[in-house]
Amino acid sequence: MKSDLDALMQARNLDAFVIFGNAEHNPPMYYMTGGGHINKAVLIKKRGEDPVLYCNAMEREEAEKSGLKVIPTRLGAMEEFASHPKDFLVENHLTSGLVGIYGQADLAMSLHILNKISQELPALKFIGEHNDTSMFMYAMESKDEIEAKRIRTMAQVTIKVVEQVREYLVSCDVNKDEVLLKEDGTPLTVGDVHEKIRLWIAESGAELPSGFIFAIGRDAGVPHSAGNPTDLMKLGQTIVFDIYPAEAGGGYYYDFTRTWSLGYATPEAQKLYDEVQSVYEKVIENIDMNAAFKDYQKLVCDEFAKNGHKTPMNTDGVLTEGYVHSLGHGLGLNIHERPSSRHIASEDNRLKPGTIFTIEPGLYYPEKGLGVRIEDSYWMKPDGTVEKLADYPYDFVLPMKKWKK
Repeated sequence: MKSDLDALMQARNLDAFVIFGNAEHNPPMYYMTGGGHINKAVLIKKRGEDPVLYCNAMEREEAEKSGLKVIPTRLGAMEEFASHPKDFLVENHLTSGLVGIYGQADLAMSLHILNKISQELPALKFIGEHNDTSMFMYAMESKDEIEAKRIRTMAQVTIKVVEQVREYLVSCDVNKDEVLLKEDGTPLTVGDVHEKIRLWIAESGAELPSGFIFAIGRDAGVPHSAGNPTDLMKLGQTIVFDIYPAEAGGGYYYDFTRTWSLGYATPEAQKLYDEVQSVYEKVIENIDMNAAFKDYQKLVCDEFAKNGHKTPMNTDGVLTEGYVHSLGHGLGLNIHERPSSRHIASEDNRLKPGTIFTIEPGLYYPEKGLGVRIEDSYWMKPDGTVEKLADYPYDFVLPMKKWKK
């Protein structure tokens, strides 16, 4: 949480940190300001002191909504900072020490700024951090009730759109080749469904800043294939629908996956689905507060390996079939946050109070045209109970309203 930032700074020997960039679609700046129409801003925080936000004077009232101390600049704050970084830093009594740098900015401008500071204030050192282990990832790891409520709201938006997609698909006519048809009688494609998803998300007031996955057949067997727009929507093929919208302006995400087969499922696909669902349920039954997330990855790998599937723990190199990924990840202003469930993750990746995380086991066989994944997002509440942030059916086979086998 934000209240942890000073302790995190001390642990990293940081005397201060600076964040560059817009307030929207820029997680560190959004985290500190709450988002809004603030462009090319600069935020400076010294350890033990309140942050100061520099912004274009024309955006001062937007910036003041953050509740932070705001100092307007004549031009964009980043432009002025780039021209006179020493003035900003001296004004904040920063002439020596270690300063972390975060946010999103043009690389050329960032290099210019850092080079200029090294010349004018050689006793001041700037450092960056790997995103997975950055101070902000640790601060963001635990969510409070307000953050959980916002993610829960996004969950309801997600469920509404998923239901719209489901209802649209099962209401389609089907031709003799078992291809779904649009209202005008032409074949329905994955691209047509993608358009519907984008429209319905936009109508809900949310965004898809990281895209989404709606893939059928072979592409369903490639975990992060978004789906080939020209593929026909056909009965009896596995469909992986992984959707992760965010609040407008780069706010909090939700993450959710269902696997469907329209009309009927092949025996092989049904077996695969049953295995994934069984493992999913076993994980949920055994979740405990403060447990190492990677312990559940090990559980999943062990279960899938018993059924003859390759996993990251029994196979070296790059996996292209079987269970090819980790069990889940933290969720918040970034689609992937701490904690990590990778079997090589550090021991501090635990299901601590306040963590919001996904559980998403899957099995993939692209050359067989098969892919299955089930995913929900959960909140480890401070009292130790686990809340699934949205309920939705786990139906695999979706009966078609206008087709009989």
